Amino acid sequence: MPGGWTGLVLTALVVFLISDLLLSFFGNEGATTISYTEFNNQLNKGNITKIYSKGDAIEGTLKSAQPKPDGGKGDYTEFDTQRPSFAGDNLWTTLQQQGVEVTATSPVQQRSFLTNLLLSLAPMLLLVFVWVLLARRMSGGLGAGPLGRKAPPKPVTAEQGKRTTFADVAGIDEVEAELTEVVDYLKNPERYRRLGAKMPRGVLLSGPPGTGKTLLARAVAGEADVPFFSASASEFIEMIVGVGASRVRELFAEARKVAPAIIFIDEIDTIGRQRGAGGGMGGHDEREQTLNQLLVEMDGFTNNEGVIVMAATNRDDILDNALTRPGRFDRRVYIGLPDIRGREAILRVHARGKPLADDVDLNSIARGTPGFSGADLENLLNEAALMAVTNGRRFITSYEIEEAIRKVQMGPEKKSKVMSERARKLTAYHEGGHAVVSEFLEHTDPVHYITIIPRGPSGGATYFRPKEDLENFHSYSELFENIVVSLGGRVSERLFLDDISTGASGDIQQATHLARAMVTQFGMSERLGPISYDSSGHSIFIGRDFGMTKSYSEETAAIIDEEVKRIFDEANAACERILTEHADTLRGVAEYLLKNESMDGEEFSYFCHHGALPPKKAEPKMRDATIEPPARRISYTFDEPQTPPPGDTAPEPRPEEGKGE
Repeated sequence: MPGGWTGLVLTALVVFLISDLLLSFFGNEGATTISYTEFNNQLNKGNITKIYSKGDAIEGTLKSAQPKPDGGKGDYTEFDTQRPSFAGDNLWTTLQQQGVEVTATSPVQQRSFLTNLLLSLAPMLLLVFVWVLLARRMSGGLGAGPLGRKAPPKPVTAEQGKRTTFADVAGIDEVEAELTEVVDYLKNPERYRRLGAKMPRGVLLSGPPGTGKTLLARAVAGEADVPFFSASASEFIEMIVGVGASRVRELFAEARKVAPAIIFIDEIDTIGRQRGAGGGMGGHDEREQTLNQLLVEMDGFTNNEGVIVMAATNRDDILDNALTRPGRFDRRVYIGLPDIRGREAILRVHARGKPLADDVDLNSIARGTPGFSGADLENLLNEAALMAVTNGRRFITSYEIEEAIRKVQMGPEKKSKVMSERARKLTAYHEGGHAVVSEFLEHTDPVHYITIIPRGPSGGATYFRPKEDLENFHSYSELFENIVVSLGGRVSERLFLDDISTGASGDIQQATHLARAMVTQFGMSERLGPISYDSSGHSIFIGRDFGMTKSYSEETAAIIDEEVKRIFDEANAACERILTEHADTLRGVAEYLLKNESMDGEEFSYFCHHGALPPKKAEPKMRDATIEPPARRISYTFDEPQTPPPGDTAPEPRPEEGKGE
C-alpha cells in the first residue's frame, strides 16, 4: 500500500475511534442523581427495570420516565443513588419480588464491541501512526507535505522572479572577473573540455556580512541562465537524525536532473564547522552526518557533471578542511568591504529610481562612508528617502543623506532630552576643542560636522570625513596627531572653563590604547626600539589571583609606562599650544554651537580661516537627469576564436598509447 494511503487509513481509524468514544460518553445526558427515598418509591411502584450495584453505589434504569427532582428541566430514565450504610431494608428480596433485572454491567457505561476493541488497540495504533509519520518525514527529501508526502526542491528560475545579473552588482569588479569563467563554462562547456579543463566543483564566497555574497551567487545563475537551487544550511538540520543527509541527497539528485545547474548554500558554516572541535559535533551528530553527506556528494562516488556548488559564509576560518580542499571548493573568493570607487558604484545602483537634488554628490558620500558595506549603503539611501517623505519633500537632498549617515553611525537625535545651560556650554567647548585642534594639524581628516545634540550614548559629537579611503598602515605622525585631537576636548574644558568633566573618558581610553599600541606593538619608541612587547598572546591564568604572565620584565614594563606617559605629555602640550593660539576661533565656534546646536564642516573651515561665516547656499533643486548605473569596466562576452593567435599553432594530435605508428 502506498505510504500516503497508509497515513490516510491510520488517520481515519483515529478519527473514528475518537468519534465513537465521544458518542459513547456524551451521546446521552448521563444519569440523574436521586435520593435513596425516591429510589425506594420507584422500586415499590414497580417502575425499575434493571439496576447495577457496586458497594453502596446503585445505578439503574426506569420503565417510564419521571420528572427530574428539585425542579430540574425534563425527565429522566437513567439514575444513580447511594444506599445509606444504616439502611436495614431487605433490598434483594424487594428486587426479586418486583422482577428487577440485576446486571454486572453498568447500563449507563455500556459500550459497543467495536468501541471496546478500539480502546484496547488505541495505544498500539497511536504508536504505529507516530512511527509512520516519523519514517515519512525522515525520507521526505528537502521538505515533507501532509502525512509525509515528498516536496522535492524546486529551482529558482528566471520566470519565478526578477532575473539578477552582474548589472545589479557593483563595487566588486575583481570578484566578478573571478566568476566570469564559471559563467562561461556553464554557457560553453565544450570549449573547456577540448583542453581537458574541468569545471570547478565549488566556489566558496567569504567576507563580512552585507557585502553581496548572496546577490553575487544569484547574478552568476542569472548570467549563465541556468536553474538555481537556493537553500540555507540551517534547513538541513533537524532534530531527527538522518534528515539532513537525506535532504542533501535529494537536493543534488534534483540538480543533476536539470544540469547544468547551480546549488547555492547560504551560511554553510552552520553544517560545515570543523569536526572534532567541540560544540557537540560527535560521531553520530546530525550536523556531522549532514556534512559527511555533503562531502560525498561534492567529490565522492557520484557524478555531478554540470552541477556547481556555491556557498557563502562570513566564518571561513571555522570550516572543516575536508570541505575547503580543492576538488570540493576549488575556488575561494573573498568579498571585502568596498573602497571609494566601489561605494560610489554601489550608491549609483541603489540611487536608481530615487529622485535626488542637485546638491547630492555621490562621490562625497562615498568618501564619507568608509567601512560601509553594500547593505549599509542601501539602507543609507532608504533612510534618506524616508526622511525626505517625512520632511514633505519631492526629492532627496544632501541634508537627508547626511542626516541618514549620522543616524546609522550614532543613532537618532535626542532633541527631547533637556540639558542644562552649563552642560550645553561644556559640550560646545568640548566638541569645539576637538574640531579646532584637528583643523590646524597636518595629518588629520577634515571636520565634516559638529553637533551638541545628544545622539546615542554621547552628549555631542564631532564627525570627520577622511580625505582618502582607509589605509592598512599609519605613520607615527598620524597616530600622534590622533592622540592630540582626542585630548582636544578635555584641554579645551580646562583652558576655557577652568574645569574638567567625565565627558572625556571615552577620548582618554581611545588615546591611551593608541599610545600603548605605538609603544608595545608598532615599535615606535626610541628607548625600546622596534620590538613587540604585546602580551595579549601570552595571557594565561595562574594561581588564585588570576594574574597574567608577561613576555617582558618589570623593568621593561616601567619603561613602557614612561614612554606612554611621554607621548601623552607631548600630545597635551601640542594641544594646549594650538588652542591657545586660536582661542578666539574656539570661542566663536562654541558660541555658534550654543546658538544653532550644529555646524557644517564647510562653515567651520571657512570660519577658522576667515573669522566669519560663509554666504548661505542656494535652495537645492531636483536633479535634471537621473543617476546612471556605473560604467562596466569588465567585459563578460566570450567570443570563439576563429584563428589561433600569432605564434600559437595547434599541436599535432598525439598518437594513442599502446599503438605503434
